[in-house]
Amino acid sequence: MLNIFTLANGRLVQEEIESLEELSRFQPIWVDLESPTVEEKRWVKQYYGLSIPEDVTDEDIEESARFYEEDNGEMHIRSDFLIDDDEDARSVRVAFILNQHNTDLRSRGVLFSIHDEDVPVFRLLRMRARRAPGLIEDAKEVLLKLFDADAEYSADTLENIYDELETAGKKVLSGNVSDELAGEVLGAIAREEDLNGRIRRNVMDTRRAVSFMMRSKMLNAEQFEEARQILRDIESLDNHTAFLFDKINFLMDATVGFININQNKTIKIFSVASVALLPPTLIASIYGMNFKFMPELDWTLGYPYVLLLMLASALGPMWYFKRKGWLS
Repeated sequence: MLNIFTLANGRLVQEEIESLEELSRFQPIWVDLESPTVEEKRWVKQYYGLSIPEDVTDEDIEESARFYEEDNGEMHIRSDFLIDDDEDARSVRVAFILNQHNTDLRSRGVLFSIHDEDVPVFRLLRMRARRAPGLIEDAKEVLLKLFDADAEYSADTLENIYDELETAGKKVLSGNVSDELAGEVLGAIAREEDLNGRIRRNVMDTRRAVSFMMRSKMLNAEQFEEARQILRDIESLDNHTAFLFDKINFLMDATVGFININQNKTIKIFSVASVALLPPTLIASIYGMNFKFMPELDWTLGYPYVLLLMLASALGPMWYFKRKGWLS
């Protein structure tokens, strides 16, 4: 899918392109390619003179090669953006190409973004830019606003983690935690821990991208200050992720502790049963070894007598255990 974005009365206007002729009718500041086809890549190369490599969004690109500037002035930034779906949380690699010094007027000052699937941050920026005139003035503003929206999206996701952990904490701290409930809580905690780790990695990647833009001297004074504000927001998110890691560890330890208590209760039942049945077993052993003949032939009341004695020897320890509160 090939979308271009132009400025009209200070607002960002989106146009979906389906042919090369449509592409030639606009002068955009942002060209967004989502899972581009071979034909769409050919249109971009033919009209803008930009060749898009096949591995532009690969995950195995060396970290040091994700932020660099070409000799012709092209700025290349490959950054990860978070997607927090209900079923799957993941990061999507997005490649940005921006050229401020290209002699071709068609591509000068145009931001190109390439990614394999729709990114929530992109939708958020498009919605804001349509409703807020003057929010974006050029391609560099688009890139900065994307990173700003990414930090805000991470903050919103952290708030959701707080809510999920609070729900899990109420279940754990209720005091009556069964093995089934403990398993459910552990699964929820593990999912939130994985998401929290992804957020931390995502904001670290955003920090690197914004720092690269500041070092490249491509920003004016106002944009530079905006980039510094984004870095301050990211720094505050680091503190929240660290706190959430501590909270997750506490809930994990508490849940595992309740599982151990439930297991100890089971072991205690077997221990009490073993001790309670030890005297009857001893009586039965002595009874069986001290009769010359079979008891029912030598003494008619032998069996009832020993059975009553075994029952009494079992009830005695059970009464004692109950009095001590060991059976509760």
